[in-house]
Amino acid sequence: MAFESMNMLPKCDANYAALSPTTFLKRAAAFYADRTSIIYEGTRFTWAQTYDRCCRLASSLVSLNIVKHDVVSVLAPNIPAMYEMHFGVPMAGAVLNTINTRLDAKTIASILRHSGAKVFFVDYQFVPLARDILRILTTGTAGTSMPLVIVIDDIDSPTGIRLGELEYEQLIKRGNPGFVSVPVDDEWDPVALNYTSGTTSEPKGVVYSHRGAFLSTLSLILGWEMGGEPVYLWTLPMFHCNGWTFTWGVAARGGTNVCLRNTTAYDIYRNIHLHKVTHMCCAPIIFNILLEAKTHERCEISTPVQILTGGAPPPAPLLKKIEPLGFKVTHAYGLTEATGPALVCEWQAKWNKLSQDGQAKLKARQGISILTLADVDVKNKDTMESVPHDGKTMGEIVLRGSSIMKGYFKDPKATKKAFQNGWFWTGDVGVVHPDGYMEIKDRSKDVIISGGENISSVEVENMLHGHPKVLEAAVVAMPHPRWGESPCAFVALRSNAEGAATESEIIAYCRKNLPHFMVPKKVEFLPQLPRNPMGKVLKNVLRDQAKSFILSESQQTAVDSHSNDQQILALSRL
Repeated sequence: MAFESMNMLPKCDANYAALSPTTFLKRAAAFYADRTSIIYEGTRFTWAQTYDRCCRLASSLVSLNIVKHDVVSVLAPNIPAMYEMHFGVPMAGAVLNTINTRLDAKTIASILRHSGAKVFFVDYQFVPLARDILRILTTGTAGTSMPLVIVIDDIDSPTGIRLGELEYEQLIKRGNPGFVSVPVDDEWDPVALNYTSGTTSEPKGVVYSHRGAFLSTLSLILGWEMGGEPVYLWTLPMFHCNGWTFTWGVAARGGTNVCLRNTTAYDIYRNIHLHKVTHMCCAPIIFNILLEAKTHERCEISTPVQILTGGAPPPAPLLKKIEPLGFKVTHAYGLTEATGPALVCEWQAKWNKLSQDGQAKLKARQGISILTLADVDVKNKDTMESVPHDGKTMGEIVLRGSSIMKGYFKDPKATKKAFQNGWFWTGDVGVVHPDGYMEIKDRSKDVIISGGENISSVEVENMLHGHPKVLEAAVVAMPHPRWGESPCAFVALRSNAEGAATESEIIAYCRKNLPHFMVPKKVEFLPQLPRNPMGKVLKNVLRDQAKSFILSESQQTAVDSHSNDQQILALSRL
């Protein structure tokens, strides 16, 4: 009865404050005013200065007639201006659209057209690309409104490159440092618009809410145990899920952002050494950049650097190689629609007693849900039943919670398809181990079905990465006259490998470490694997190539072994 009386108390509007990641900046400026916020080569700002610059940016945007929910797009690398946009744009009430710098002019033009961007910030490096983009927009659909273009010039060495009358630093100077942020009346209002990579279709606009971005940020800085005053190196593009929300998260911890225009081995090692970097995020491809670095490109790492990695499951052999260099890896899993990471492989002290191999295998798992995600599961899509926690039974990973996107911008059909039965369906196939930790086995479209058996391409790729001569590998389905599909491996070799590997050598290595039906029946060597602008391997391109392969007589021998394995499997189920 006592609690029922609580419901009769009048609501107090003064107690309500919308959750928004922009509040982290005001707090950082108030309590860490003199602490270094940004380092970019010779440029340094404090949190007080960053707050001042973001207020000026927001003020100038409003003076340009930017109103609530207008879209502001930006095409820039990891530079201070890109960081400031993450606060200044939403402080003006607008929605931030960070664009992948690796996209072509046609795709970016379609994003600007679809988003209805009112302002388009362009780093001087991409002015030639921007000219092509604007040309496409000008000759495109009649009635297409052109965004106001503003060039971001280099702070240290101005280039003088212009596309119009306005330049970013001029915009900052003329802004009002006392500007009061446009209030967030509803925390479910949009804060950012991020477009998917569009590997097999047109990019879709994913809408993040202030609430979702705020909660996802808290989950990651807590789950990763960043602590106070982290020094964060920007090896992950800020355009990718808003830097997995660490654009806002570093401010929440009063840390230092070390901005990086180019992710070369020399620049990464140099900045780690100079600024005593403590944290960084990246896709596993960055591991290869670090491992392949020449002696003159490296610097000694005196204290461990925490790495949060995702984007593709990192092979256990790769983890074993990177950690001795001074990096401590934590694996996360996420996607654009989940505001970045949704699962993190939280480490448990008891695992420290395991062998190096055992620890690497555990770290390769995707783990458990971030703290503020309401629920996560692996389900059979046909029955909606949860898969058993046996580490073997595969199902689709499903998510729900405030940090999941609001939906696809202007695409109710795709939104409805993504959200079914109260869950967001990721399209990723995984298993749940007895301890509750999840592990991705594949994208649903990448599972190889051979003779009725599901083969995880990720599992085969992990094995291939254990070969000393293999730099990277991708496995896709290849047509087979008897089994329907069989594995086909595409391999790029290390530049410093002693002697070139042969197809028979790679297949023999796999036969020693995998069931025969999982062994690739064909190995194709490439200088490098094809990737999309987000750095993910274009398996659809490799699948198309694999369709043209015909098994040779020597490869038919492997098929016979496959046949024996299938007969044994079939008999075991009788």
